[in-house]
Amino acid sequence: MKTYIILIVIACFSLVTSCKKGALDEQVYSSIYTEKFYKTAADAEAAMTAAYGPMADLYNTAGTCASDFSSDQSYARPVVGRDTYALYNYDPNYTTQKSFGRDFESPLAIWRSCYAGIEKSNWVLERVPATNMDVARRTAILGEAFFLRAFYHWTLTKNFGDVVLKIHSSSDPASAYAPVSPKADVYKQIFADLDSAVADLPGYSASIQKGRPSKEAALALYAKAALYGENYSLSLEKAEDVISSGKYRLMADVRDLYSVPKEDEARQENMWAFECESTTPGLGSQIHSLWGPRSSNGPEYLVQSFGSALVYQSFFDSFNPNDKRRQLLDTTYVGKDGNIVHQKDVDVATPQAVLLKKYQDPNSNGSRGATNIQILRLADVYLIASEAEARLNGGSSKAYRYIDSIRHRAGLNDLTPGLSQDAFIDSVLQERSWEFFGEGDRWYDLTRTDKFLTVIPTAVNNIYPVRTPSAKNKYFPIPLDEINANPGVKQNPAWQ
Repeated sequence: MKTYIILIVIACFSLVTSCKKGALDEQVYSSIYTEKFYKTAADAEAAMTAAYGPMADLYNTAGTCASDFSSDQSYARPVVGRDTYALYNYDPNYTTQKSFGRDFESPLAIWRSCYAGIEKSNWVLERVPATNMDVARRTAILGEAFFLRAFYHWTLTKNFGDVVLKIHSSSDPASAYAPVSPKADVYKQIFADLDSAVADLPGYSASIQKGRPSKEAALALYAKAALYGENYSLSLEKAEDVISSGKYRLMADVRDLYSVPKEDEARQENMWAFECESTTPGLGSQIHSLWGPRSSNGPEYLVQSFGSALVYQSFFDSFNPNDKRRQLLDTTYVGKDGNIVHQKDVDVATPQAVLLKKYQDPNSNGSRGATNIQILRLADVYLIASEAEARLNGGSSKAYRYIDSIRHRAGLNDLTPGLSQDAFIDSVLQERSWEFFGEGDRWYDLTRTDKFLTVIPTAVNNIYPVRTPSAKNKYFPIPLDEINANPGVKQNPAWQ
């Protein structure tokens, strides 16, 4: 017996020795890593496509709803932690969202997706210039990467204020950590990136791939970022560059902007969007199903919808009855049985529920709709130009001309003449509210102008009878996860 034990020990020792000599040595047969990638045109295209990838996470929900549910236009039913936006009781850890598995709907998702997109854009900007490929296409790819990096940084700073400015790839662990930069420095970089994007991107044509920006889309983002950054002369200049280009024009019927069958026709106004597809595989969004009637009872809206998001009655009532944009809201709908569902029965929690119709797709694949999520469109540029002009020169004839272009399309008369500068700017902000509801825009208009503290308490109902934001809610808190992981990141001051 002892002999067998000795033999087994010897055998095991021999096996361990042989393992040490090479049996466990890793032999790489195939690998793709940074030094061997970015060599061909296909590599460059793949890298550029990857930089758009985080848009799917951003616009699954958080990109519009985290802000819209905070605004005076719309709200979420108080389930799975979505009431934290209307009540402003979220915390830096986004504890409630995490507890319900809804961090993908929260500002945490905005932070994660934007920095993922910035990282991928940085790799493109650093490596693609040396790629052996068609020069014109390489230049356009670099323009797209500059555009995306600017867009991601702008999305971060309008949500969090001072953020990490990341303009180099994380090629080693040390370079992955960077401190927070002042908002002014972030905007300076955004403008520099957009200068490069405008120089490199082609002008709009039908040949541009869907979901990719044109030179004019970069100018539109430039105009909007400059408006937010309070550089009004720069904002006006870039907005007028878009308008004078003649590349885009307003759709005659505002409702057609949100029609799936008229999607390509609407590109004459819709300059850049997150392109949704109802087919799989394909990029979709949860947003469509949130806005439709509960229990999938509205076939005109979506095949499968949950009634999770609604519009305040006060916002519906703010419209002139002749305003065509109000037709993108409704207080009744036709149910599956063909009967009209009246407002008191739209939602069980309130008799004043109002439905939003911008994300309808009656041919959806279950809850996956194909209505695009608009990010930049020409109407926005007109109102940016109107506001920027008014902030520089008051209610001038030019400022009136730009806002009246949008009012006329909506079926309204000219804006009241002779308004003071402040009254005119308030009118532009109100016009923006009527034009861009449900598109993730209103909350930022209220926060950038510091009007949220007085406007929000007036947007209430029996679900949210009291709403009292505080000064710190101008920005969302930087996620605690990031602060714990990166010693250079400090919480924005109001949340400390």
